[in-house]
Amino acid sequence: MADLKTDVRYLKGIGEKKALALNKLGVFSLYDLISFFPRKYEDRSRICPIAAAMDGESLCIQALVADTPRLSHIRRGMDLVKLRAVDDSGVVDITFFNQSYAKDNLHRGESYNFFGRVEVKNGRRSMINPVYEPSDRAGQVTGRIVPVYRLSAGLNQRSIMQAVRQGLDSCLDKLPDLLPEEVQRRCRLSQARYAYENIHFPADFEALELARRRLIFEELFVLSCALGRMQRQRSTDEGIKLSPRDMEEFWASLPFRPTEAQRRAVAQATEDMCSGAVMSRLVQGDVGSGKTLVAAALIWLCAQNGYMSAFMAPTEILAQQHYDTLSSMLSPFGLRVGKLTGSLSAKEKRQVKALLQQGELDVVVGTHALFSQDVEYKNLALVVTDEQHRFGVNQRSALINKGARPHVLVMSATPIPRTLALIIYGDLDISVIDQLPPGRQKVDTFAVDESYRTRLNGFIRKQVAEGRQVFVVVPMVEENEELNIKLKSAQEHAAQLSALFPDLKIGCVHGKMKAKDKDAVMAAFVSGEIQILVATTVIEVGVDVPNASLMIVENAERFGLSQLHQLRGRVGRGKHKSYCILVSDSDSPELRSRLDIMCKTSDGFKISEEDLRLRGPGDFFGSRQHGLPEMHVADLGADVNVLQQAQDESRRLLEKDPQLELPEHQALKERVDRLYEANSAGFN
Repeated sequence: MADLKTDVRYLKGIGEKKALALNKLGVFSLYDLISFFPRKYEDRSRICPIAAAMDGESLCIQALVADTPRLSHIRRGMDLVKLRAVDDSGVVDITFFNQSYAKDNLHRGESYNFFGRVEVKNGRRSMINPVYEPSDRAGQVTGRIVPVYRLSAGLNQRSIMQAVRQGLDSCLDKLPDLLPEEVQRRCRLSQARYAYENIHFPADFEALELARRRLIFEELFVLSCALGRMQRQRSTDEGIKLSPRDMEEFWASLPFRPTEAQRRAVAQATEDMCSGAVMSRLVQGDVGSGKTLVAAALIWLCAQNGYMSAFMAPTEILAQQHYDTLSSMLSPFGLRVGKLTGSLSAKEKRQVKALLQQGELDVVVGTHALFSQDVEYKNLALVVTDEQHRFGVNQRSALINKGARPHVLVMSATPIPRTLALIIYGDLDISVIDQLPPGRQKVDTFAVDESYRTRLNGFIRKQVAEGRQVFVVVPMVEENEELNIKLKSAQEHAAQLSALFPDLKIGCVHGKMKAKDKDAVMAAFVSGEIQILVATTVIEVGVDVPNASLMIVENAERFGLSQLHQLRGRVGRGKHKSYCILVSDSDSPELRSRLDIMCKTSDGFKISEEDLRLRGPGDFFGSRQHGLPEMHVADLGADVNVLQQAQDESRRLLEKDPQLELPEHQALKERVDRLYEANSAGFN
């Protein structure tokens, strides 16, 4: 038996050239090869009579070659082989382009299985370039369910099938089964050997489904075990042990009543921080749910214990916003709030750094400047990161390493279905703030097409006349002529609005601008100097403009539901009635139904569930940095029930064998370790 780690080039029948082509598909080892699952299947097991074949249908027929195949040279580089094939029901004309060998492979009077797409014109049926094999030797490319794989240059379907077959034959007899027998029994799962054989070469569709279910479960089970081990490890890591304080003292200082969800999140985090273990907690809440208040309460707790905190935001303008909010919440207690951002003068930076080194600040708010090499913290106990997914792994760990195992609070306003959150943030405990503070405005949402443009422009004018401000979001920075679809661009649309409203101040921000220029425009909008802001999704995160009452999203069909919800959350943050207008000329029923969802609900978690179902998990975030490994067969949107079952079984197993040290779990441990190594950036 070949080792699963064996390089594919050393497998019989593959060699250097084919191995290089497989490498382009991400296949390097024997394990990669047998885990290179088909992207779809073709049912070539059912033989269809010629007369029953419908136009455009791909199917398998069994027929006699009625005449000797004819070879024609049409022009240089173009050969044709033509023949007729018959069965008891009718005749089909078969043509091969540039397959001159078909003339010698197909013989008059002999029966073959042909699989391909049928065309029907004027009652005559034809096939172009079908695959074929003798009927009495069928079973390789016809007469069965055939896998279809992703291809790269130098490979065709037959060569990949042969490679996979060779790979399976070399290891299937002794393939280690990762799943304990009791798990297989409880969950009614097939054995590994059966699953790998039938995912590639299924005996029938029932066998294929059994194989898929087993491999989906295995993939999610391994992932759950990896995350579960990390969580258990973290819970035993010794951290800064705080002494509890009466939180009512903090709550009583506020000019408003916190929600029960906020109180619950603070209580959960407080219990962690007073346990002696390191806290790593995600506070997940919808836009405007009050996550910053949770952070403020924990910063207060640290200060009462004589420790400082660091609060990291992804942009300067957000850092300023959090600085202002925290200052107002914490100043009644005499807590000292500092700010450290790139735009400060060299003198100001030196002053703040000196205060941090001396322990003269209770909390510092900033951007990536917080983890600069020359920044030292005297007694850092809590690190808060806002909009976690906007930071790279190295940035987060650089700040955490500034302290002696500080507690970590992660905040995200991107609603994610809980099951998916358990994967993306699998090593974190999760608190969900599922209530909005009293007084938070509902944003009326409408989906319209271009026929409403005149009315929409009139509505913009009305809102501005009432003293309000307007966001206009577009999908692109500038025009792209290569795209077949006409999309609004930030620069183009800003120019159009300037011509339409010459008396108004219109700003434009996009991702290609320098950070300081972007911040300057945003600051002008926040201050009210700019009435209409045209932007790409750079404004998706965080900026609080209470006076903005209208959000217009152009080409709304180009955005995911969760993204649209984030954008909508930029308005309705003040006392004024607010609106979100989704503009799209798409006539796709699916896209229109997506926009209808936005109009019907403002619940970010319901929207995210629908987004996950429609688009899959890959679109929640644009980077692998979030700890979401690539799935070979599982679909986190469609396989939620299996994921839940896999998580339950992994917890049960880890209670018995936390480090997977028992001999019967060694194959599982190796796979878990391999997964961790491959995704170490995302898991840390």
